[in-house]
Amino acid sequence: MSRTAVYNLPARWLHWAIFGLIALEFAIAWTMPDIHRDTRPVGLVAWHLGLGTFILSLMLLRLLWRGVSGVPDPHPGPAWQDRIARLTHALLYAGFIALPLLGWANASARGWTVHWAGWVPLPALAAHGAAWARPLGDVHQIVAYALLGLIALHVLAAAHHHFIVRDGVLRRMWSSSR
Repeated sequence: MSRTAVYNLPARWLHWAIFGLIALEFAIAWTMPDIHRDTRPVGLVAWHLGLGTFILSLMLLRLLWRGVSGVPDPHPGPAWQDRIARLTHALLYAGFIALPLLGWANASARGWTVHWAGWVPLPALAAHGAAWARPLGDVHQIVAYALLGLIALHVLAAAHHHFIVRDGVLRRMWSSSR
């Protein structure tokens, strides 16, 4: 894996595109109607499902790109900070892959057809009425709140590095300057 001082352009583009789409996805989630037994996947619910599958595909692409192109070397600093950063990033990746899969499986159990990006129908991840998939909607919501906490930690750490430590960590994801 190649190591550079900054993230490459595809990695930076995927990071910020996913950030924007996740912000939009959370806004939709907070404004869409509550999901009940008789809820249909229309309107904001359909948008939430379609956007979630698109974010999933971008997250998988980002993970693949990370494996192919590598990441910059850790920024010099205490080893404990590097361990926390690695753990936080791993949890963000895992969470934003698991979150849409949980929602997709729950939607499948409700008998809903999930569409990639709202267009292409996807196979069901659970049989209609599958008892094991019914509670996944609640798990989906818990994971979403946990991810909000991780996002806050990630943003606070980036702000700390940028405004207090002033070590250039944030610039590694912002521009190609070295």
